[in-house]
Amino acid sequence: MGKKNKDGKKSKSGKKKDFSEVGTLDLGQAITQTARTMRTALSHGLADSGLYAGQDGVVLILAEDDGLTPGQLASRLGVKAPTMTRTIGRMEAQGFVERRSDGSDARLTKVYLTATGRESVERIGRSVAECERLALKDFSDKEVRTLIKLLKAVDQNLHASAETADD
Repeated sequence: MGKKNKDGKKSKSGKKKDFSEVGTLDLGQAITQTARTMRTALSHGLADSGLYAGQDGVVLILAEDDGLTPGQLASRLGVKAPTMTRTIGRMEAQGFVERRSDGSDARLTKVYLTATGRESVERIGRSVAECERLALKDFSDKEVRTLIKLLKAVDQNLHASAETADD
């Protein structure tokens, strides 16, 4: 019979999960540093298009679902509304997006891609693909799937913890 962890559940290997070998900050630091480095590499790839870090996400979301409110964009990107408002203002000045009043509710402002914004979608895709290619160089397909699965599990654990704390 396999061993049970502190919650009384068996791990897949039958062994208790023991993270004592890993320093308490190692995981967070590794994830944060990797995210920063990946973001920097992607920013270099986007520089020719005139986009800055974070703006690619706005373009990609609007390419799928044009005409969202700033609040909806902020929610989908996991940022605060004031941050999104500043980002939209900058992108509007750059010619990537435009704000328009909602036809049925004049109190609402919606954000739409301009022709320039739509033209940048393909460049963003190429930059993302190149960044991912560099990041995953020498990884097998199985390792990539495992890495993505594990990162999603970490994210879900943290979201569940945050939701519990909000209750």
